[in-house]
Amino acid sequence: MNTVIDMKDIIKSFYVGTPNELQILNEINLTIKEGEFVSIVGQSGSGKSTLMNIIGALDRPTSGKHTLDDADIGKLNDNDLAGIRSRKIGFVFQTFNLIPRSNAIRNVELPMNYAGVGKAERTRRAKELMDLVEMGDRLHHLPNELSGGQKQRVAIARAMSNNPSIILADEPTGALDSKTGRLVMDIFHKLHREEKKTIVLITHNDELADETERVLTIKDGQIIGERFPGSAKGA
Repeated sequence: MNTVIDMKDIIKSFYVGTPNELQILNEINLTIKEGEFVSIVGQSGSGKSTLMNIIGALDRPTSGKHTLDDADIGKLNDNDLAGIRSRKIGFVFQTFNLIPRSNAIRNVELPMNYAGVGKAERTRRAKELMDLVEMGDRLHHLPNELSGGQKQRVAIARAMSNNPSIILADEPTGALDSKTGRLVMDIFHKLHREEKKTIVLITHNDELADETERVLTIKDGQIIGERFPGSAKGA
């Protein structure tokens, strides 16, 4: 399998050069292969969300080398990084981040609009993705007319809209009850199994993490453990 994410000696500090300098990530080394379903677990303040932001090229490391699909992230300008995020990565967040005044299908179409996809193709693909997450009967509902689980399913469809090879999910079940969280996790398993997506799940929930193929534990900005619970559920 090809390596899609390769991080070497990643350090991330804030307030660099001031008395308040704070090092969040401390020499992280991480490799993720194409088609893996990996989880990163840790308590609040462990550095896991900072790590996800760097993996997803939303932020740059203070030092170290981050290669994403053969691209050296440290050498790219902001426009190049935006292009990589648009084409290669789908983001799913705990807070959904849907546009309140746009209905579900328009939210799913939005990344394709930015990518220059024509209207007919945008609509066709958005409907296909809404069916994939079992939301085909909610195309024209506004976010405030949807439950938390329904919003997250729309957010997953939106993350898939440009057919990225990598999905990064930051606490995607954190705002959901256990039954709804189960539904969302089942969708991730389906995307991994049927769509062959590389998925990185950030969570503090060990039970959810143990459904993935590989679990990395982060504490105080360092990866302190790795375990292999086995094949992801449903694989």
